Amino acid sequence: FHMTRRPALIVSALALAVAACAQTGAAPEATLTAQENPLRVTRGNLVTENVPTASPALKERLQRYENVRGHSFQDWTGDGGILISTRFGNVNQIHEVRFPLGARRQLTFYTETVGSADVSPSGGAFLFGKDRGGDEYFQSYLFNLNTGDVTQYSEPGSRNGSALWSDDGSLVAWARTSAGDPNNDILIANPADPSSLRVALEGDGAVGPVDWSADGSTLLLQRYISIAKSRLFRMDVATGALTEINPDDDVAYSGGALLSDGSVLTVTDKGSEFANLVRLGADGTVTNYTGDIDWDVSDWTLSPDETTVAFTLNEGGLGTIRLLDVASGHVRPGPTLPVGIASGLTFSPSGTQVGFTFNGATSPADAWSFDIATLNLTRWTEAETGGLNPKTFLTPEMISYPNADGMDIPAFIYRPEGPGPHPVIISIHGGPESQSRPVFSSAFQYWAKELGMAVAVPNVRGSSGYGKTYVSLDNGLNRKKSVEDIGALLDWIATQPDLDASRVVVHGGSYGGYMVLASMIDYGDRLAGGVDVVGISDFKTFLENTEGYRVDLRREEYGDERDPVVAAFFDEISPLKNAHRITKPLFVVQGYNDPRVPYTEAEQILAAVRANGVKTWFMMAMDEGHGFRKLSNREAQREAETLFLQEILGIN
Repeated sequence: FHMTRRPALIVSALALAVAACAQTGAAPEATLTAQENPLRVTRGNLVTENVPTASPALKERLQRYENVRGHSFQDWTGDGGILISTRFGNVNQIHEVRFPLGARRQLTFYTETVGSADVSPSGGAFLFGKDRGGDEYFQSYLFNLNTGDVTQYSEPGSRNGSALWSDDGSLVAWARTSAGDPNNDILIANPADPSSLRVALEGDGAVGPVDWSADGSTLLLQRYISIAKSRLFRMDVATGALTEINPDDDVAYSGGALLSDGSVLTVTDKGSEFANLVRLGADGTVTNYTGDIDWDVSDWTLSPDETTVAFTLNEGGLGTIRLLDVASGHVRPGPTLPVGIASGLTFSPSGTQVGFTFNGATSPADAWSFDIATLNLTRWTEAETGGLNPKTFLTPEMISYPNADGMDIPAFIYRPEGPGPHPVIISIHGGPESQSRPVFSSAFQYWAKELGMAVAVPNVRGSSGYGKTYVSLDNGLNRKKSVEDIGALLDWIATQPDLDASRVVVHGGSYGGYMVLASMIDYGDRLAGGVDVVGISDFKTFLENTEGYRVDLRREEYGDERDPVVAAFFDEISPLKNAHRITKPLFVVQGYNDPRVPYTEAEQILAAVRANGVKTWFMMAMDEGHGFRKLSNREAQREAETLFLQEILGIN
């Protein structure tokens, strides 16, 4: 299912693609020479300009890194096994593992990614969703574990969020929207009987279900407004009547659980810089369980008997596990893990085990579990590393560097072996409220180990994980503050004897793509080039063309383009309107079906920079959306990026 709405530039892009089809097989230029009208070549689902063909030796060297295969914990099957997500073909699918380190039995077989699975409390079935070509118009399905039958219970043409099982496994609730609609509706159905679907609430904004009451009479809903603000409601399942919880509060919430005594367990930054695990009493009292911990609670799960919460702390990017006794409020350490990040915590049906995914900088993702009484760990999967020796993977160093405003900006850096000076690639996260964390990255390892590049990974102002003040420092008219932090990082690089400040490239996706373009405008004299992946090139056109369900959410973060002051500021910081200042080589990567940052953002900056006489490369996947998920496309992207980096940095 493809998006029904397309931005105005679709005609020109399709015309170029059709023209390119007639040229399929023609050899593109093998250098970065700028062209006024470069040849656009189509090979399969990839459309490129100026991208040379990689040598067999480069392909072979790179494939080992791209074939690193991790496994993420999804859920317990109820009969002692687990479900995981992993890839044995072109995309991730759901597999069953019946005992620790046992064989993986693939359950779903689709050409599109299936990344999550949620098992029924009554057992025997799980829910999953998938889109088409990265368009994010997810359809919802029920998989019968006994028969293998699959039932689609969502309505075609709609966009459906993850569904939530009722405690008895008879019903599911989820959020649904459609093209151009900023508001979610709440739907309820028996997933085995699609005809039972009904609209329980015509919602307002990005509202979705987070928990059922034990008797199935009430849904807890959360409406996300921004990273700094959300609202919680109780909804009567029979009537759809809403009751807001703490309506006078202007705070952020993250999930929730309806407890049997009428209270609500949730994570909130109410009265704190950080997100705390709290209990909101039916009488208005607030019990803060983690108020003395100066880190965010980032992931949590409640035991079936409501006695224990397992949660993770985001400690400077790491993710460590803690356990809370709900009755006493006592918090104790969880299992001892290597340096890395635990996520996706899920209690077993018995409440005695917690499953999770563990991912470290030198350890690709794997499924684990632990016993809450003994803390004994069980490893369920062992990631494949493409034939590479994981002992040789590089561990990043956690650093901070000063900016012009007297702040210390947190970052990670991967330093190659040898004295250097090494060229540097700055990898900038998107979001913009995301956070770069030391998870395994085959790209980072490849750049550092095979290309000899240092990889600097900053968490500039506006990143999450460092308190609610820090995450808001780039909001509205402060947007360029985050870009200034890239300038400060360039200053820091110049002080490092093992780093070559004359050979620095910026790389980023989504909002990180905007950061790449903005950095090339403001600091182009100190950069060798940039790689812009699904990046925003003009905030006005971005807000005009992004999918309707995202517009209001993005205005909360970036500002409202209908406000003349904001509109003028958008013009001031627009990479598109400042493209004449981009003078270094640029590689633009885009997914054609991207609903978040439409492909027109890539096409317009590409044309503007090319017209400026700058050397440009371009790659667009017609079967992808907001980033490349298919292995074949990721391999093509990494091959092209390697050639680009080798050319502009003079490395082998």
